[in-house]
Amino acid sequence: MLERLVAAVNAHDLDALVACFADDYVNETPAHPERGFRGRDQIRANWTEIFAGVADVRARVPRSAVDGDTLWTEWELSGTRVDGAPFRMCGVVVFGLRGAQIASARFYLEPVEEASGDVNAHTRLVVGTLAALDEPQERS
Repeated sequence: MLERLVAAVNAHDLDALVACFADDYVNETPAHPERGFRGRDQIRANWTEIFAGVADVRARVPRSAVDGDTLWTEWELSGTRVDGAPFRMCGVVVFGLRGAQIASARFYLEPVEEASGDVNAHTRLVVGTLAALDEPQERS
């Protein structure tokens, strides 16, 4: 199934890609809950947009593991957007399988950020202390 999915992405074969998924497919995006969706129609809409916006998109799955009906995958997507900017996404997708189709996914794929700061800046941002460091300190 994974080989079929990657081949469909790299061939830009929308019908073959959509056929990898069950009609009642469920996508969960734990880091962005509002982005979750159900069904093949949204897969078709998403990939139609991706193929149009990144005409040379390529997928690579450097690592994967199967545990029963669960397929763990690490993805790298790359290409060039229509505006000329590089397109890169990396992350993990955990698929739930049903027979030869994907029934569900927990999606952790994100755009690569080249200039978002180091680990210290990110940690301060996540815990809410970044703004405090940028404010002038009062003297007592």
